[in-house]
Amino acid sequence: MHRKPLSRQAMAILKELKPPTGDHPLVFPSVRTWLRPISENALNAALRRLGYAKDEATAHGFRATASTLLNESGLWSADAIERELGHVEADEVRRAHARGEHWEERVKMM
Repeated sequence: MHRKPLSRQAMAILKELKPPTGDHPLVFPSVRTWLRPISENALNAALRRLGYAKDEATAHGFRATASTLLNESGLWSADAIERELGHVEADEVRRAHARGEHWEERVKMM
């Protein structure tokens, strides 16, 4: 499970979405099944419909931009940034030992 710190404003929006989505565990399910979340391709298709070309905006590009800006700010540890982005440590040994959520830092970051 990947926990995310959310602002009061984000929580208010999610509460507004509760009636249309019902008791389903996903706020943004796939159009094919309520059991899986919306895909990155669906987000990219939405960007295309909004008029953005592939070389202008992608769903993953927003994550890359966030990573770059957060890392370059020097305000946050790389471990907290990676955890916030939901990245899994590539190094097996480090992944086995580095299990911290860096929650307090991530709350401040968000």
